[in-house]
Amino acid sequence: MTTTELVVSLSDSTSSSRRNKDTLFLTMLWASLLLALLTLAALVINTLISGASSLSWNFIAFFPSPFPEDSGIQSALFGSLWVTLTSGVISLSLALGTAIYLEEFTNPDSRLQRFITVNIQTLAGVPSIVYGILGLAFVVRGPLGWGFTVGSAAATLTMMVLPLMIVTTREALKAVPSSLREGSYALGATRWQTVYRQVLPAARPGIATGSILGVSRALGESAPLILLGALAYVSYNPTGFDSDFTVLPLMIFKWATEVQDEYRGLAAAAIVVLLLLLFALNAVAIIIRDRSRIKW
Repeated sequence: MTTTELVVSLSDSTSSSRRNKDTLFLTMLWASLLLALLTLAALVINTLISGASSLSWNFIAFFPSPFPEDSGIQSALFGSLWVTLTSGVISLSLALGTAIYLEEFTNPDSRLQRFITVNIQTLAGVPSIVYGILGLAFVVRGPLGWGFTVGSAAATLTMMVLPLMIVTTREALKAVPSSLREGSYALGATRWQTVYRQVLPAARPGIATGSILGVSRALGESAPLILLGALAYVSYNPTGFDSDFTVLPLMIFKWATEVQDEYRGLAAAAIVVLLLLLFALNAVAIIIRDRSRIKW
């Protein structure tokens, strides 16, 4: 066998071995994806079946009650909207300003930016219960002393979702081509004019998607709010940032731990409502992203 034939033979055997490994790996990936989708579908279907009997207009309109037949989620729904929307608006404002400053107005190789970046990425991975302890220590009982109110919950959830929003906003700004900035500078625009009129419109789809993800996380979190003292049975809607409150995740947790089977049906119905809210938020993000791309 000549040298050329030996090389071709080794190449063919290597390629065949590689193809087999690639096929096996791809099969495992598809099997894992299918298993995850089937598990999710089973959970969703089981929740829909369990909560179908409790879903009604009265369930939305009534307030929580110690009696399952008279229980509803009106105060929990309004409390979730109060806390989540307040946290989302504040987080988006701070995240947008921070990301613009770090990406457009600072030296990317400076020690200060590297220090800030490392800390933001670290905070984005901190468990939510840690933010609940932080909120309890510094917002509820600490220097601020706001008590167990809507304002305390919004401040704590803002601290929790802010690092995630900063990271996603920075990635959206990084995805804007540098040629767009250079062209704007070449036409005589200032740095702020370039950011405001060129970079932000181009990065809007990514910013919207990241913001909705942060708001969705805040809407579904219950661990920090349990520490903050959100009440399970509140028979009125919040009227301000100093009001008592309850939220949907806490109501679900409370009903799921009750002994009576009727409460489990209520918990399943509340889960369905929470899922619908999350789907609505994601639909809004998709609409904003698509319209921004078409406009751009």
